[in-house]
Amino acid sequence: MPARIVVDERERPSGIPDILRRSGVVVDFAQLIVGDYIVSPDTAVERKTVHDLIHSIYDGRLYVQCAQLVKHYQKPIVIIQGDLTKLAEIPEDIEEEKKKKMAERLPLAFDALATVAMEFRIPVLHAPDAEHTAVLLGTLAAKGLQNGGIASGPLLKKIRKENPVYLQQLYVLSSVPGVGDKLAARMLEKFKTPQRALNASAAELATIPGFGLARAQRLRKILDSAAKTDSVIQKTLFEGQ
Repeated sequence: MPARIVVDERERPSGIPDILRRSGVVVDFAQLIVGDYIVSPDTAVERKTVHDLIHSIYDGRLYVQCAQLVKHYQKPIVIIQGDLTKLAEIPEDIEEEKKKKMAERLPLAFDALATVAMEFRIPVLHAPDAEHTAVLLGTLAAKGLQNGGIASGPLLKKIRKENPVYLQQLYVLSSVPGVGDKLAARMLEKFKTPQRALNASAAELATIPGFGLARAQRLRKILDSAAKTDSVIQKTLFEGQ
């Protein structure tokens, strides 16, 4: 039984769907809301070229897409296509300001991918080009079949398109220590904006189901305590003189 993959319409120009078909994979196109490739009922894949990765970090798309992946799929995957080290290459004949910005790209990419792997817990796979990306996708789809995936049935889920601003707001709140996705959603429902939620008193936060007074007080302590890092460093430096 051949593997089957649902491909987002916007992936046609990549050439990957054609490569998949030539390898014997059944390809169906759809306007996907989450992911670029659905390789099994549990697995959606977000594919990014190296340069698209950088653009998606700058405009905030990457973390929104990751939030959507983990919300709707049990085993999401991100594939980075291309050579990340190319980001370290800086042409000599450009302005110094642009050189400085370009020098930040590789550390920025590594930081973002660490966030994807550690905070969203999404595996990050690498492929050097479209040909190898197609091989990787076909392998993932075949693995899905071996693990009881559905080859002929519907791979698509009914997913309601959500406001990307709302998803970014959820990410901001859920990144606060002690606040996960569920509590972040309840905070937004009650206070409407992240700013109001983060300015709420411990008593107000404690009224949110599942929050509790102890958690609310810890959160207020984190948000209200003055940072002491600079003074500690300063003191250490003076003591060492």
